Amino acid sequence: MSVATILISAGEASSDMYAARLAKIIRERTGAQLFGMGGPRMAEAGVELIADYHEVAVVGITEVLHKIPAVVRVQNRLAREAARRKAALAILVDSPGTHLGMARRLKNRGIPVGYFIGPQVWAWRPGRVRVVKRLVKRMVVIFPFEEEIYRKAGVPVDFVGHPLADVVHASGGREEFAARHGLDAQRPIVALLPGSRRREIEQHYRTILESCAIIARKHTQRGAAQFVHAAAPGIDLQPFAGYERSLGIDIRHIQDAVYDVLGSADCAIVASGTATVEAALLGTPMVVIYRVAPVTAAILRRMVRTRDFGMVNLIAGRRIAPELTQDDFTPEKVAAEAGRLLDSPEARETMKHALAEVRVKLGPGGAIDRAAEIFCGML
Repeated sequence: MSVATILISAGEASSDMYAARLAKIIRERTGAQLFGMGGPRMAEAGVELIADYHEVAVVGITEVLHKIPAVVRVQNRLAREAARRKAALAILVDSPGTHLGMARRLKNRGIPVGYFIGPQVWAWRPGRVRVVKRLVKRMVVIFPFEEEIYRKAGVPVDFVGHPLADVVHASGGREEFAARHGLDAQRPIVALLPGSRRREIEQHYRTILESCAIIARKHTQRGAAQFVHAAAPGIDLQPFAGYERSLGIDIRHIQDAVYDVLGSADCAIVASGTATVEAALLGTPMVVIYRVAPVTAAILRRMVRTRDFGMVNLIAGRRIAPELTQDDFTPEKVAAEAGRLLDSPEARETMKHALAEVRVKLGPGGAIDRAAEIFCGML
C-alpha cells in the first residue's frame, strides 16, 4: 500500500504552530508524507516546505494590495506541486485571503480540501460561506458559535474546541515570576501585549507607553504599578527605548514568556487577536486595543457585521472586556480602563468570572487530536 501525500498550509505564525502539531499527529497515525507552506515549527514537525508563510503574511486591507502578486504565485506553486505529487488531501489552516484562492486551484485539480480554522464569516464578508461550501469538503472550527453558521449554510463541519486550551499555562506562580524578573509581587503588574507584528507594534506601542505614563503618575490603591512587555521574539524595540526614557517610565521587556507574564499580571493591555484568547484562558482581566491605517478602518466600518471585534467578547456573546479602537484608542482612555481594573478588586473578579465562562466555551482540550482524526478520516 502506497504512502499518502498531503499538502498542509499555514499562512502566518500562529497557524504555523497549529499546523505543526496537526502534521505531527497525522504523520504518526498514517505515515503520510507532508509538504506545503509554513514556518519553522512546521519544518521541525517534518513538513517539507515549498513556500514560507512570510511570502504571504500581511495585516490590513489596503496593506495587502502590494502582496497580491506574491500570494497568487504561492497559490499556483503549491497547487501545481500538489497535482505533481498526486496529493490525496489538502489541509488549509486559517488565512482565508490566501487559502480560499488556493482551495479553488486544488479543487480544479481534483484534490479534496479540508479546512481548519475557517474564515470569520460571522464577523465580515458573510458571502465567503458560499465559497467555502463550493470548495471545501470538510470544515473544522474552533469556536462553538461557528458550527451552526456553517451547518446552516450546508457546509460539512465539526467543532473541535480551541487548540490553545492545551498549551496556555503559566510555568510558575506570581511570586516566582516576580523574583525571577526583579519585580515586587506585592505591587500591581500590568502586562503589555501590543501585537506580534512590526506593523501592529508601530500602530500601538507609543499610545500604550503614554497610557502607562498616566497610570504611573496616578499610582493605584495598592502602590505604584509595574509594566511588563511580553515581547514577541525577534522584535526590535530599540526605536522606542528613547521614548520610554522621555516619558520617565520603566518597562520590563520579557521575551518568550507570554503566558508567565499574563498569568502573573493584575490586568493586561492587549492588542485584539489571539492574545485576548490567551489572556482569557489564564483568567487575566484585560483592556482590548487596536488601530489600523485610516483607509483600512473606513473600509472595515462598512464590512464588519459585529458590534464587538475582540475575540474574547465574541466568544462570550457580550462585551466583557472594554474595547478601544481607532479614535477611542487614546492614552487617557486606556489608562482609565486599566486603572479601573487595578483599583477595583470587584471589577477584576467580575471580569475573571466572565473569562471563566469563555474558557468553558473554548472546549476541554484535545482540539488538534480531534481535528487530526477528522482529516485522517478523509484520506
